[in-house]
Amino acid sequence: WEHYLSCDGSPDPTVLQEINTFMSLWREDQNEDVQLVMEKGEQVLNLIEKLQFLLLDTPPNEITEKETVQYQQSILELQNLLHQKYNGATEHLLKVTNMYEDSETGNMQAVIKDKNVTFCIWANLKKKVRFKNHVFCDAQHGFDLPKSLAMSSVAVRILHTRYDHLSPLWLQCQSVPKLEVLDSEELTQHSKDNVEEPEEEEKKAREEPSVPAEEEMCSDGRKSAVSFKENSNSIADINETEEETEKKSEILDIPSQGIWLAFIFQDPLMQEESNEKEEELTDENVVDLRQFVPVGGVYHIDVLQLPPQVKQIKGWSMVELLDVGLEAYTYPPEEAEDATHAPIQITLGLSDSVMYFEDPVVARWDPAGQQWRTDGISNMTYETQEKSITFEMDAFYTIALLQDAHLNMPYRAWELRPTGTDEALLTVTTVFATVQMQIKGNRCMLSSVVVEEKDVLSHVTGKWISPVDLRAVLKKAGVNIFPGECSHKYVCVKEKAPLAEVRAYQQMALVASAFAFAWSKWNLEAGQEQVVFKVSEHLKADSVKDKDWSLYMFNGQKAQKLKITETSEAFSEELEEDSEFHSTLLHMLKDFASKEAIDKVEAANFLFIDVVYQLLLATRVLTYS
Repeated sequence: WEHYLSCDGSPDPTVLQEINTFMSLWREDQNEDVQLVMEKGEQVLNLIEKLQFLLLDTPPNEITEKETVQYQQSILELQNLLHQKYNGATEHLLKVTNMYEDSETGNMQAVIKDKNVTFCIWANLKKKVRFKNHVFCDAQHGFDLPKSLAMSSVAVRILHTRYDHLSPLWLQCQSVPKLEVLDSEELTQHSKDNVEEPEEEEKKAREEPSVPAEEEMCSDGRKSAVSFKENSNSIADINETEEETEKKSEILDIPSQGIWLAFIFQDPLMQEESNEKEEELTDENVVDLRQFVPVGGVYHIDVLQLPPQVKQIKGWSMVELLDVGLEAYTYPPEEAEDATHAPIQITLGLSDSVMYFEDPVVARWDPAGQQWRTDGISNMTYETQEKSITFEMDAFYTIALLQDAHLNMPYRAWELRPTGTDEALLTVTTVFATVQMQIKGNRCMLSSVVVEEKDVLSHVTGKWISPVDLRAVLKKAGVNIFPGECSHKYVCVKEKAPLAEVRAYQQMALVASAFAFAWSKWNLEAGQEQVVFKVSEHLKADSVKDKDWSLYMFNGQKAQKLKITETSEAFSEELEEDSEFHSTLLHMLKDFASKEAIDKVEAANFLFIDVVYQLLLATRVLTYS
């Protein structure tokens, strides 16, 4: 419907005839002007994004295998076509080097960029050794060439794409799975089929290495139980428990955690397959993309043969046309494979729109193995103040800067408090940053990211977007506060029983319009089967005072108010005086809440409740704090 209303002439990417016609017409278009290619490229990236969203967001019962394969194929073809056009635009620029000739050196240098890509191109026209290094002032990228290249008819291109079409999907476990509405019968059916479906997911992932990591689901096996005891791994027991809990809390009008639970409670066979897959990553030079994620896009660094130049003869512009297209220059020379050859020094200026909290890992793309590798890169220097990184390569590679996906975990603290009608503020405090996310109705907004008492990432704050988009924006900016299904292997945390944790997020979201919640140090002491957090009735927009907090414990089926406080000397499960157990947190809070607070809870919009639930489930604050 949105596509229909936009009426912008772009094809519907789900209709094969339309997308094929679009690609055929662009292939035949001989106009290789770099600005036109970049404009068309933005349209292509939007089409790719739409197809990726459809693959990740459509429930399995609403998409056929044929459609899945079609969308994946279209994504790959669009990506390949886009890069071909970038090469065509580069070749066109290198034929008209006189337009970009540098008055000081006599060599050609150009920087052309938009919000998606940056072209940095240098052509060695004079072939003088003293001009073997160059810095592109507009982009702060630079290089220092070996003497042999400085004397050759070559061009150097640093093509920076702010997106990553290379990292393979099947290695990534960086997202919270899709939140779908499944009732107990559907969950039971999913559990029966849980061997076949993850295999299909893995097949789908292998076939499409191009979908971004943000939305991927990891088929990692875990202990399947409400508690973590070895004997309570029956899926039927879990479903029965869930049905009972839903009967007791019919007021919970929010989506079930169906898919999330289905992927946690997997068959042992799947767990063995997952373990086998992990054992394959034995090469220390191969980057584990479950632990590290590319941040800041991809840098395609190439040395190219200089094509025949345009000549002016009696008012005519003449150029020799070759059928070979853009040719790569071979370096190091094939005959010198065994001999030592001088490395290429590269300097990359880093954007202010990306946060690097630690020295990034420089990795090169291995097309044969479809993986990022760290060999071939040496002498790396990261300048924090200048925001630049310098390193040496033994050949020309496609480069990415990777960051530990879990350096912001575990969190130091978190707080969720209401700020108005269907409005709330979720604050997550990590070792490096304090992240504030505002929720209003069915949208959320990144309010601020504070690092060392300074507001950063101003380009992405203050925009109302969906929870899925918010996750993508923060991860792209290098601020990852969203654990994946594999994150427990890389972060020292005490995992909570899945049903207790998810139920707690549901209950918290349900009452978030009138009650504030926060981190408690006793959550670690409560064991794996129970979660502990601070709660306070909060009808004003200001911060919560320490004396107003109370401690509550919840295990998915039983809620209780604790007698201890945050400053008590030891943990105790003793009940608060004049209180009793309840099956849900809502009924527990009703014993102490004012009528105004309960009225506010009952009047809360279901879309607001769902957004709060999605963000709590995405950050998993009860486990990763």
